[in-house]
Amino acid sequence: MTTNKININKLFYIFITLHLIIWTLVPSTTNDNLPLDTIEALAWGNNLDWGFNKHPPASAFFVEVFYKIFGSNDWAYYFLSQIFVVISFFVVWEFSKEFFSNKNYSLLSVLLLEGIYFYNFTTPEFNVNVCQLPFWALSVLFAWKGFKYNKIIDWLLFGIFAAIGILSKYLFVYLLVAMDVFLAYVFFKKKLNYKCFISLIPFLLILLPHLIWLTENNYTTIAYGLHRTGTADQNFLDHLIYPVLFLGKQIGILIPFFIMCFFAISKFKLKFDFKDQKLLFLLSINIVPILLMFVTSMIMGVKIRTMWMTPFYLFFGVLIIYIFQSQININKLKGFTSAFIILFIFSPFAYSYVSITEKDKRTDYPGKKLATQAQELWDQNRNEKIIWVIGGNEWVAGNLSYHLKDRPKWVLEWHSRDKFPEAIWLCGKKQGASCLDLNDYK
Repeated sequence: MTTNKININKLFYIFITLHLIIWTLVPSTTNDNLPLDTIEALAWGNNLDWGFNKHPPASAFFVEVFYKIFGSNDWAYYFLSQIFVVISFFVVWEFSKEFFSNKNYSLLSVLLLEGIYFYNFTTPEFNVNVCQLPFWALSVLFAWKGFKYNKIIDWLLFGIFAAIGILSKYLFVYLLVAMDVFLAYVFFKKKLNYKCFISLIPFLLILLPHLIWLTENNYTTIAYGLHRTGTADQNFLDHLIYPVLFLGKQIGILIPFFIMCFFAISKFKLKFDFKDQKLLFLLSINIVPILLMFVTSMIMGVKIRTMWMTPFYLFFGVLIIYIFQSQININKLKGFTSAFIILFIFSPFAYSYVSITEKDKRTDYPGKKLATQAQELWDQNRNEKIIWVIGGNEWVAGNLSYHLKDRPKWVLEWHSRDKFPEAIWLCGKKQGASCLDLNDYK
């Protein structure tokens, strides 16, 4: 290995290490409470099932594993989120080596991702979008390896990671459809054999328990997802307005990314060779999922929420560098380096500023204080452990479950007190005065 290659490897590992440390420390020191989606996942994870009222189970499973190890230490869940991010960066790094002989291009492909705020500013909140990231990246990597080398192990791993991706969030299917488009094209050209269908075995086996859960729970997660898009309230103009808004938001999100590209690429001359299967694969995994989201918005007249696009841009850096690699002068990247450093420093400072100065965020919620007060009220009258939190919502009940020393499980619906005697009952509209109203204890 040459000195240059060693230096590039070191730079990559320094980058992901710094990213991991900075984005774990910044929210750990500036937030008073965990974000909403992380608290919800912890509430679900305390009562693990094959699905929940909003999402499939993967995000709850991973935070529950971390709770078993670290308990109610907020920094651990920011750390978990960054582990998922840097694993994704590492997979993109490994994937890019399949496309570039020069590791400088591989490094640029990953560094460009710092220009997309999905991979820095929004990452402290571990949620279903962040949960998808490593499985999105791993599915792409092993789909490519399966296509290129046609080894059974690669197809099996593709099926495994694709299934976990679906169990993270259903929108993962947009990536799978995009890859199916590419594989169907290759299959049509008679350059792919039937080994690829082996991936269906682990894929279906892993998904089967969740599919059974879905049928037994009236497809509640699918209904929730459709509700979030606003499918019940659309009119004709929504079929035009929402797709345009979607495209406008994507362009806005990518502006820092394109600025970095401007400093890395000397000339922007497009020259496509549609016989190049590497290019076709990159276009399939990067462009097709976004087009499918656009078409969904246009046909259904639904609103695509910005954060849903979190994993869609993981391989944008590889695509851009692959297309313009002949127009990149590796020896003249001072402008790119400066742009990268500015963004790398600015993002955590911006996050810290918002976290410290704005005082009405979920991360300012006095969850630990309320749990302490609830515990004191309980201890005044009861000696046994708190096993249940009944009623309320994932946010309030989840904070209690997370912060209370007994870590009670949350039950959404009110039941007979005889059935749940060792429970804190959270007040709702119909529960009267015999319950705990935490608004009295802020």
